[in-house]
Amino acid sequence: MNEVAKFVSKGAAHVTLATQGRALPVSFVLLPKFTMLAFSSAIEPLRMANQLTGQVLFKWQVLSDDGAPVACSNGVPIMVDGPWAEAQPEGIVLVISGVEPEGKASGALGDWLRGLWRRGRIVGGLCTGAYALATAGILKGRRFTLHWDNIPAFAELHPDLPPARQVFCIDDRVMSCAGGVAAADLMLKLIADRYGAELAQGVMNMCLLTQRRDEADQQTTSLAARLGTRHEKLLQAAAFLEARIEEPFDLDACAAHLNLSRRQIERLFATHLDVTPVRYMNDLRLARGRALLSETDMKVTEVAVACGFASASHFSKSFRKKYGLSPYRFSHFGGADPTT
Repeated sequence: MNEVAKFVSKGAAHVTLATQGRALPVSFVLLPKFTMLAFSSAIEPLRMANQLTGQVLFKWQVLSDDGAPVACSNGVPIMVDGPWAEAQPEGIVLVISGVEPEGKASGALGDWLRGLWRRGRIVGGLCTGAYALATAGILKGRRFTLHWDNIPAFAELHPDLPPARQVFCIDDRVMSCAGGVAAADLMLKLIADRYGAELAQGVMNMCLLTQRRDEADQQTTSLAARLGTRHEKLLQAAAFLEARIEEPFDLDACAAHLNLSRRQIERLFATHLDVTPVRYMNDLRLARGRALLSETDMKVTEVAVACGFASASHFSKSFRKKYGLSPYRFSHFGGADPTT
């Protein structure tokens, strides 16, 4: 099969390019339980760019650890072109990971990625692909990101590598995105930079996307939108507490920081959120603990400390009260009843 037949599908819509240039090769490395949404959101804009122009602007290959199909996080197996160890990719190499990312990227994969990067390739990670980039040792001093839900666990494992919370990051020859539809934003940036805004807009239209986010956009809604209030002092108090999850709870320090009394802060939380500051902080800590139990091999005692609890027993009691099962049971069965 020739390249045009393989990489250019037919369609009615068309965008004319003044010049084509050499096709850009993109290699996708799929790790077990990778997220299909991130993969499809990355590869489909490239296909659409080819279809709209009738040219091979991008060509791609899909790789796995052993050359066998890879099951994504929803259980669907995806065919690949071969094992990454036997490939000699040009252009861009993107690692796509997903749920339970710790330990998915082997040291051998890290060495392979680092070697490619040193030889001038662009190397990237989608969703939780940053775990593989960290294994490769190419993130130090660079801007990078991964899915917001995985940032707490990543930060515990790599305290010297602070992720950004942007939808995507491009830092020289290292690119990353938060996964999901943010992968489309990253590819649209690539298309626009390489072939112009008209083609990027055409790809958006074909994908039924009405907005293209840029590198400065954040992954999640603002604190105000999340809490459903624009009360300035309440938002400042919530931000103060969220930034100190690992520290002992100190409402007096929060009050002093905002030049308010303790009672005033308690009234703000009761009026606007219908919770006490203690309950608000406790829920934040338990959510952090749940994430760490899901995504790391940390012991329950280590998770308790990382979430600001005074003891493992206090953490376990609070966890059971909120989620209906112990941290041990959750970490072994993911919340499912092992007897069913």
